[in-house]
Amino acid sequence: MKALIVEDDADLRRQLKQQLEQRGYTIEETGNGREALYLGQEYEYDVAIVDIGLPEVSGLEVIRQWRSDGNTVPVLVLTARGDWQDKVEGLEAGADDYLAKPFHAEELLARLNALVRRASGHASPVLKFGPLELDTAARVVTREGAEVRLTSYEYRTLEYLMLNAGKTISKAELTEHLYHQDYDRDSNVLEVFIRRLRQKLDPEQTLQPITTVRGLGYRFALEGSGPA
Repeated sequence: MKALIVEDDADLRRQLKQQLEQRGYTIEETGNGREALYLGQEYEYDVAIVDIGLPEVSGLEVIRQWRSDGNTVPVLVLTARGDWQDKVEGLEAGADDYLAKPFHAEELLARLNALVRRASGHASPVLKFGPLELDTAARVVTREGAEVRLTSYEYRTLEYLMLNAGKTISKAELTEHLYHQDYDRDSNVLEVFIRRLRQKLDPEQTLQPITTVRGLGYRFALEGSGPA
C-alpha cells in the first residue's frame, strides 16, 4: 500500500515512516501543507495521514481542497489529545478517521488498515474468496484452512490484487503502490512474484485466481463472499 504522511514534526514523521515501512507500506512524506496539496493532486495514494497544524496551509485546508478536487483518498487526521474541536473540524473537512497524539503504533496501523479495507468495500479484516482467505491484520493467507507461506513482496502483491478484486491492475500501478522508489521498475521481478503466487495458491491449476489481461496487467478473478 502507498501512504502519504503529512506531519511537520520531523521526528514523528520519521517514526511513522519507519513503522509503516516495516508493515509493507510504500511511503511519501512532507512537512508542508502546500506540498501536501500538490502531492495529493498529482499522485494517487491508498491512504493519507494528515496533521492539522501545518506550515503555509493547514491540514484542514489540505483535506478540504483534496475533497473539492474530487480526491477520495482515505484520510486519518492526527489531533491533540482531548481537543474535540480538532476532531470535529477534521471530520467535517472530509477526513475519515482521527487519532489523538500520543498514540500507539499498533492502533495507528489498525486504523489505517481499516480505512484501506473500507475504501475497497471490505468491512472485515479477513478477505474471503472461495477457498482462499487473507487476514489483513495477521498478514496470513490460507487455502481451505491451511496456511500458504508467502514472502513479504508476494503477500503485498496478493493483498493489493485481492483488495481490488475484479479490477485489472497494470504492472505500473502495482509497482507504484507496492514498492519503494528505488525498486527496479524495469525488471521482470513482478512477473516472478505473480508466477510464484499462482504456484502457491493454485498448485493444481484449478482455481486460476490471478489472470493476465494481455497488454493491460493482472486481475484477481475469484468472487468474494462479500463484506463480513
